[in-house]
Amino acid sequence: MDLISAPGHSASLSVRMNMRPTWAEVSLPTLRHNFRLLQECVAPDATVCAVLKADAYGHGAVACARALEAEGALWVGVTSTDEGLELRQAGISAHILLMTGFWRGEEEAVVRHDLTAAVWDWKHIELLEEAAVRLRLPENEVVPVHLKVDTGMGRLGASPSDVAMLARVMKSARHVVMEGVFTHLASSDVVDAPDVEAQASCFDDVAATIAESGLAPFYFHMANSAAVATRPRTWRSMVRPGIALYGYYLPFTSATQAIPDAMPGLPVRPVLSWKTRIISLRNVPAHQPLGYGGAYVTQAPARIAALPAGYADGLNRQLSSRGRVIVRDELVPIVGNISMDLTLVDVTSVPGVEVGDEVILMGASDRRSVTAREHAVWAKTIPYEILCGISKRVPRRYLE
Repeated sequence: MDLISAPGHSASLSVRMNMRPTWAEVSLPTLRHNFRLLQECVAPDATVCAVLKADAYGHGAVACARALEAEGALWVGVTSTDEGLELRQAGISAHILLMTGFWRGEEEAVVRHDLTAAVWDWKHIELLEEAAVRLRLPENEVVPVHLKVDTGMGRLGASPSDVAMLARVMKSARHVVMEGVFTHLASSDVVDAPDVEAQASCFDDVAATIAESGLAPFYFHMANSAAVATRPRTWRSMVRPGIALYGYYLPFTSATQAIPDAMPGLPVRPVLSWKTRIISLRNVPAHQPLGYGGAYVTQAPARIAALPAGYADGLNRQLSSRGRVIVRDELVPIVGNISMDLTLVDVTSVPGVEVGDEVILMGASDRRSVTAREHAVWAKTIPYEILCGISKRVPRRYLE
């Protein structure tokens, strides 16, 4: 496996980085394809804000931001100020929305680096105003913010009853301008969830209150990945897809009817593949315990391969004796408990296996595939956690 060392790293360090053959491949063309699908779906009504929080769901925020910006993305969304600054320092010029706002003490960085903060309290507006004064912003230069409103999620956001007051505070500000208003849907993956309609109606009331105040924000947004796919009523002038950009949705459900597994949703494709290589092969007899605690015992003579990947790399331990990987275009089972750095798989059924063979932990071969959704089912979680859980010690290789 050829890895390119980061700028400024010594050749010796690059050699050490090449020693452990476990890596993730991120297909930037696939990411761009998914973005185009989403943008075409909502065009011309809405702008896509591409969500890159949590290091682009484990895919690498800087590389993904560059690819999306080149594809025409005007907005990206991150969680926090530090994530926004990382993108600015990498030269990203798109609008950056801080979806969970900023912490006291970060307001000057928000203003200085042209980040767009979520706000939901008059104190946020005051802090940004004071920062603009300290930084001697010209009188005609604005600090755009997006007002976050809690329409039923119960996490962050202003109460709808406080929106009129916050609009008055905004009108009196010298620099801070309400550029957008947004909320977050709690159940958009449930295709007939009544609370989505209730949230949308509440958001409409909020928009009417803001209009009555005399303010005219340009962006209104509430739709996440699932809502982009299933609820055009929620699109407004902006949408915020996250997991769909990377090729996944949560399983769609219904309170009243069966939902086919493949529907609904746009035909997005997984962006990330996770690979390793066999580092050891051994023949073991029947009734041989394997791994910590001897949790798996062979029922017949078996050929067992050791892989240099474990739960410290993000391979969820719940896949122990449950998950599967691809070897030579065949699915083979994980056997025994996944350990911190190593995993065992049974390759008895695959002829010709050798040390050094590539193994697909997540991704596709010619005939087989293993997805983050499958990992999530085995681990009793969601694809988001699987992707975000691939650790920093797994180097990302970007395919152009």
